[in-house]
Amino acid sequence: MNWLDSPLLRALRTPAEMARFGAKEWELAIQQARSSQLLGRLGALAQRAGIEPPQVVLRHLTGMASIVQKQHDAVRWEVGRIARALAGTGEPVLLLKGTAYVMSASPAALGRVFSDVDILVQKPALARVENALQIHGWVTAAAGEYDQRYYRTWMHELPPMIHMHRQTALDVHHNLLPETAKIKTRPDLVMAARRPVQGYTNIFVPALVDQILHSACHLFHEGEWKNGLRDLSDLDLMMRKYLIDEKKIDELESRARDLNLLLPLSYAVRCAHHVFGTPLPPSAMGKFQRARKMDAVFIGAIRSAHHSLAGPSTRWMEAALYIRSHYLRMPLRLLVPHLVHQMVAREGQKA
Repeated sequence: MNWLDSPLLRALRTPAEMARFGAKEWELAIQQARSSQLLGRLGALAQRAGIEPPQVVLRHLTGMASIVQKQHDAVRWEVGRIARALAGTGEPVLLLKGTAYVMSASPAALGRVFSDVDILVQKPALARVENALQIHGWVTAAAGEYDQRYYRTWMHELPPMIHMHRQTALDVHHNLLPETAKIKTRPDLVMAARRPVQGYTNIFVPALVDQILHSACHLFHEGEWKNGLRDLSDLDLMMRKYLIDEKKIDELESRARDLNLLLPLSYAVRCAHHVFGTPLPPSAMGKFQRARKMDAVFIGAIRSAHHSLAGPSTRWMEAALYIRSHYLRMPLRLLVPHLVHQMVAREGQKA
């Protein structure tokens, strides 16, 4: 069987397909969805399509739907605590990734699960923001001197923070990609186009076009691909909502140029269309031909979502993209010492 005809991918592309699933297809779809962090989305799509799964399947889907609802309620509550903690800084706080999807009712919020809250603030405000968060109970998780320098000098975010009482994880970004990355992005433009979140004066979300571009940027610079299929599904849902005509694809391309993210967008469009059949205006694929040479590598790595989807080269593709992610993140003069340090640190932990 062609991996693109697997039960999960058929269901994600065309939810009505689930009405024809037999017991074996449901069993494999549940396994694939759970492994790829897409079980909540599978259940939400089934419900939206009016599908009535077998009772044994329904238990899996309704159980996951309850977890998703609790996560979304929890993140809404956590955003309120962050808003209160940072109100005194006078700084706009931009939500990112899963948190932004939930708080903006983005198409990608459908059945979405995630493990932490991501925010973006302007770089000059980092010290004030970090201080305010510490006053309200967030502490830095990275304790070592090297890790502190790694984040504060080279990365696009502060060291990860955890609330000392609630144990919630918070990543505070000041850019979309590391400071040392080959691509220089424009977080100021994303912040300038922010959209308000109802009920808050200091909490915002990116415009949908910027949510698409940040998702593409994040996925196609990643070295870890265990959630690649989920993130590509996010992109598929958002692009289905946004790319309704030729004008919109032109707007998306123009915005990608402004943010210096045209190449990640090209990868996203091509991969989403290949895997999910994302409907695109006729000119779309022609605009992104430059990116086709990486199709096989990215699609090969996306297949790592479950062993039944994997191909003979999947592990090699994952390894290649892991190396590539480090190469994109920083120049060799910084990368080589960093990798040596990480290797030594891991060996020290084993000892």
